[in-house]
Amino acid sequence: MSSKILWRYLKDLIKQPFYVMYRRRLNASVYTWKLPRHIGIIMDGNRRYARQSGLNRIVDGHALGAEKLREVLNWCYEFEIPIVTVWSFSLDNFHRDSSEVEGLLGLFEAKTWELVQHEDVHRNQVKVRYIGKVDRLPESLQEAIHAAEAATAHYDKNALNIAIAYGGREEITDAFSRYLLDQSRMGRTLEDVLARLDPGALESYLYTSGIPEPDLIIRTSGEVRLSGFLLWQSAYSEYYFCDTYWPAFRKIDFLRALRSYDQRQRRFGR
Repeated sequence: MSSKILWRYLKDLIKQPFYVMYRRRLNASVYTWKLPRHIGIIMDGNRRYARQSGLNRIVDGHALGAEKLREVLNWCYEFEIPIVTVWSFSLDNFHRDSSEVEGLLGLFEAKTWELVQHEDVHRNQVKVRYIGKVDRLPESLQEAIHAAEAATAHYDKNALNIAIAYGGREEITDAFSRYLLDQSRMGRTLEDVLARLDPGALESYLYTSGIPEPDLIIRTSGEVRLSGFLLWQSAYSEYYFCDTYWPAFRKIDFLRALRSYDQRQRRFGR
């Protein structure tokens, strides 16, 4: 263990009792707050966490990130936040080192098959939905995705939307393309289409059709940008940026995000 990692470990150990007391105080207050109905999460920092922690492989950081998602989802169920949308893999991620991409896609496949019969999913009645260019993924992963969606399609208490092979610009482009094709099939002229075109016309063509827009978007790892996540849907969302890498995201970080949301006055552009 390097001296830097050891020093960080010792500092965290000293702080731990104070964090526990602070977390308990926040946890006791959360039920008095105005809470979001839909949270979007950009789970960033898995690779940097793996390097900083001296893990043998980058994919090990992603595996820890997958376990963190399970933990965070249980926090959402605890506070009755019914809809969560997470960004697991962008279209740009295909350009990463081939061994990392292969390892990531293999991890996604294994975790997706777990969702088919996972106790947490069925106990909390979670409808699982994948959004993005799923057809760009390996066939075996697509098979797992279809199985997870079919196994949970009848649930309506909670929802987990997983953005994979996703890009915000591509989503908007796809929505507009599908809209134009439908209009063409109806025999409408370009003039008719333009006369009818408004933002509401495209909403049913988005990947998230039928899902309320996110109230709060959380990004970990210290990056202060959306990077294309839910570009259309996040127009009136509140944002919370956290310095912590995703695998190290703590309940106290989550509670701080909820407290920050409670303190905002949402104006929806007004």
